[in-house]
Amino acid sequence: MKKNAIIFILMFAVLLSGCSRCGRGDEGLFGGIEESPLRDESLTGTAWQIQTNFRKIFDLYRERVVSISTERVVPGYSPFFDPFGNGQKKRGLGTGFVLSEDGYICTNHHVVGNAEKIIVKVNDRTYTANLVGSDERTDIALLKIEPKEPLKPIFWGNSDDVKVGDWAIAIGNPFGLDKTFTVGVVSATARKDVDFMGSHQSHIQTDASINPGNSGGPLINIKGQVIGINRMIFSKSGGYMGIGFAIPINTAKSILDHLKRYKKVRRGFIGVQVMSVTPEIAARAGRNTTDGALVIEVMPGSPALRAGVLRGDIIVRVNNQNIGNAGHLVELLGEASIGSRVQLTVWRGGRTISLSIRVEERK
Repeated sequence: MKKNAIIFILMFAVLLSGCSRCGRGDEGLFGGIEESPLRDESLTGTAWQIQTNFRKIFDLYRERVVSISTERVVPGYSPFFDPFGNGQKKRGLGTGFVLSEDGYICTNHHVVGNAEKIIVKVNDRTYTANLVGSDERTDIALLKIEPKEPLKPIFWGNSDDVKVGDWAIAIGNPFGLDKTFTVGVVSATARKDVDFMGSHQSHIQTDASINPGNSGGPLINIKGQVIGINRMIFSKSGGYMGIGFAIPINTAKSILDHLKRYKKVRRGFIGVQVMSVTPEIAARAGRNTTDGALVIEVMPGSPALRAGVLRGDIIVRVNNQNIGNAGHLVELLGEASIGSRVQLTVWRGGRTISLSIRVEERK
């Protein structure tokens, strides 16, 4: 009898021990209680600091990034097919970010350019936005809402300082998924001719995930500063394939200033049509380089005509800056101050000629 009692007591003790183990969340049948061997590693500590910084950036921009929805009537709509008067409307989604406490919002032109109704959502509040101005060429638009309380604007960065390998953070609303946070690096800078529209505009290239709905959102550096406006992706499927493009924020600053002041972008104009120089054109002109822009037409009554520019001239320099191609020339002249004078250096008849031209506003 005593032997059976001892056995029973031992079995009861083992059961209690097993149950006490089952009650602990950090051990049991499938693991021990030891800490991960990497917990105190210095490299892990550095990674933890970066992770903490990502969290801080998300919290910092939670109220600075906004979602944008648009509506417009589809062209060719007929009320005959809409007996209830709902209208045949196309809806769009995008992203924007706050520029000022009083409600100025930045986004892409292609997000809002043709919209009849623009709704901006700041956290849980929605506002009907007015389109202050929009520029199709740079794909930048400026909106204005009337907030019930001061908004929190973004922190400006300097896109001229961006280098390949820098951290790049995109926050936006891809596929309508609000406040999606993705991280990557800058994979190229000054990427040009990426939209096949003849624009010479530079872009920041990044592998941070950008998808439909991210357009107009900020690209942010590790310091929590906006360095670009997410614009588009390179894709054969319509979805993310590892390459996205953002408009440098330094480019956006001047465009947004024009949109606020004039409701449009005022660009310089001298009145020439140009094309890039081919090797054949360069050879006929006696040049050993394709740099420059060939003048194919001088418009009647234009500043260029008055200054003596001729068809067949190759414009090789504006002020002290050499011209790479036709797009480069258009970009430089577009940025010139209205009413200012620029020095054009042209190649004509085997020699260079300097001409002074007053820049007028493109109509």
